[in-house]
Formats: sequence, C-alpha cells, structure tokens
Amino acid sequence: MMRTTRIGCACGQTRLELRGSPILVSECLCNSCRAAAGRLAALPGARNALTAYQATPTAEYRKDRVEILSGAENLREFRLSSTAGSRRVIATCCNTPVFLEMKGAHWLSLYLHLWPDETRPKAAFRTMTGDLADPSGLPADMPNLKTHTVAFYAKLLAAWIAMGFRNPKITVGGTIDA
Repeated sequence: MMRTTRIGCACGQTRLELRGSPILVSECLCNSCRAAAGRLAALPGARNALTAYQATPTAEYRKDRVEILSGAENLREFRLSSTAGSRRVIATCCNTPVFLEMKGAHWLSLYLHLWPDETRPKAAFRTMTGDLADPSGLPADMPNLKTHTVAFYAKLLAAWIAMGFRNPKITVGGTIDA
C-alpha cells in the first residue's frame, strides 16, 4: 500500500493529500524563486518561505499523486511577470504559498513549510547556487550545486515515464498580484 501524507496551509482551510514519496527534495537558490518568495512574503499574514540563507525548500511530487482535499476555491496563481513560464500557487485564505508549477511540468514543487516540523522531508541538496553573488556563506551540510544536474533531470524523467508521459492539469480560481 502506498503511504499517504496530508499537508496544508497555515490556517488549515486548504488541505492536500500526497501519495508515495517525493521524486526529490531540494532547496533552490535561483533568482526567480528568491524574488517570488520575497514578493509573496509581503502579502498580509503571509509567512516567508525562504530559509535563513535565502533558499526555497521544496519537495517535487508527481502531479498524479497530489490531491486537493479542501480549499481549492482559495487557490490563486502568481507569476513574476505576464510572460513567466512558471507559476506559484497561493492559498488566499491565509496567503500561504502552496506550490510552484513549471510550464509543461508533470510535477509540482510543494513548499516544505506545508509539513509539520516532525514530518517535514529533508532536502538532499541545494541547486542554482550559481545565481548567488557569493555562495560561500551557504551551509556545508549538503551538496551546494551551481545548476541543476543530469541526475536531477533523470529523476524527473523517470517519474514522467512512470506516469505514462501524462501531465495532469491543475486548475486554480484566478490570479493574485504581489
């Protein structure tokens, strides 16, 4: 039997169920993740999704293993610009960032702050450290990779193959400005 995990927004109105384990767990330091997190943290009542060293921790899950149990009506998308290929989805009930979805992706990057501390997955590596002006201050507790690696993409490809090359659509109820 596949393990299920339930996670949700800060106020508990928006809840998700995850089946199985994540494809991978990482911390991203790219310019767009840091910029988006900063803008979203400025929303009323929002929590900052960044770590102390400005990384965005996420667990990548196959879309077919994520189910929105409640609060779908609260979900809105945020894009850094009108031409941005990726979108961040926010639960507007409490302005909690829920996930990042890349254009055409078969996975969702779920923000790790959605998990209770005791069950939160641990990141295995940091990626996109090459976007930092000075990455020397990063902790040495895991690999600090300049970019995404071949192994990173191989894990995503293996998950897509296991999904039969499907890409389920995730619909939200509009947009949000930040």
